[in-house]
Amino acid sequence: MKRTVALMMFGLALVAVAANAQDMMRDLDLTSPAMVSAEMTRLDVEAVLAKASAAAPADFTGKRLSGLNLSGLDLSGAIFRAARLNKTKLAGARLDRAILDQAWLLEADLTGASLKGANLFASQMARARLDGADLTGARIAADLSGASLIGASIVGAQLGADMRNQSMGLMRTVLRSAKLTGLNARNADLSRVDLEFAVLKGADLTGASLKGAQLGGADLSGATVIDSDFEGADLVSTRLIAPIGLDRAKNFDKARNVERVIRE
Repeated sequence: MKRTVALMMFGLALVAVAANAQDMMRDLDLTSPAMVSAEMTRLDVEAVLAKASAAAPADFTGKRLSGLNLSGLDLSGAIFRAARLNKTKLAGARLDRAILDQAWLLEADLTGASLKGANLFASQMARARLDGADLTGARIAADLSGASLIGASIVGAQLGADMRNQSMGLMRTVLRSAKLTGLNARNADLSRVDLEFAVLKGADLTGASLKGAQLGGADLSGATVIDSDFEGADLVSTRLIAPIGLDRAKNFDKARNVERVIRE
């Protein structure tokens, strides 16, 4: 009972401050055992997975799994709510429909991982590596500052702020200074997402919503923006060199600081 209450309080604390993750981390000791150690081994994790079923998925809620090598495991549907997976290796792992809400994945390696339909709400993923990862249809409201998603897919994913549920502040994805070269973001919801200084060279933003997104200093050189919606997006010092389909973008004239876009 005490553990359940503690986890609930921990989760609520994360949600309450997710919009200002950097402030939250200033109050935490990221080198403490709770953040860098593991209470299970890979074999322990595999044992839990072996007993799991569709009706009773593997549950790692609140577990300390930092630094483990879980690469290649099928973790589909597993629950990692408020778990610590800092610097954990999950390369090539299957995390389809996994629940990673309020989880810590600082500098985690998810290269080539599959996270189709996964939930990442209030997750802390600064500097995580997701090159080539598939997040098609995922629901993401995470801090991915400095993360790498080179060649990754977020097709149809929801990263934008849900304005119907903002009682604790603006909950949206932060991709500040992220490496997003070649990102496939077709039809993704990127409304109000923080993309300041992100590198989106050659990204496919066809049909993506960029309404109210922060794109200051971002590099969209060579990006495909056909049917992308720029209404209210902040384009101060945004690099839009040789974009594909800018003449077919939506509401580009309604973006902010259009006159300060870098075109050459």
